[in-house]
Amino acid sequence: MKHVPLRTCVVCRNQKEKSELVRIVKAKDGRIFVDDGGRAEGRGAYVCKSESCMTDALKKKALNRVFKTQIPQETYDALYAAVQANER
Repeated sequence: MKHVPLRTCVVCRNQKEKSELVRIVKAKDGRIFVDDGGRAEGRGAYVCKSESCMTDALKKKALNRVFKTQIPQETYDALYAAVQANER
């Protein structure tokens, strides 16, 4: 039986397979971006690929809390675009 890695959404706190989540990374140089490949170096946080979690992430500033810094609106926009692309 193959082990499937589980990750926790920083918004709803539910555990899901990595493929069901979007990874956001804070690189060593301070850049924060959506990691489409899921393998970029840096501190990662995961958000469900659902519009409700994305909306709550923005409303609650969940990524600001996780990365202990102000997250640019462009990062939230990229996350929202990744979620919308998944729902098509």
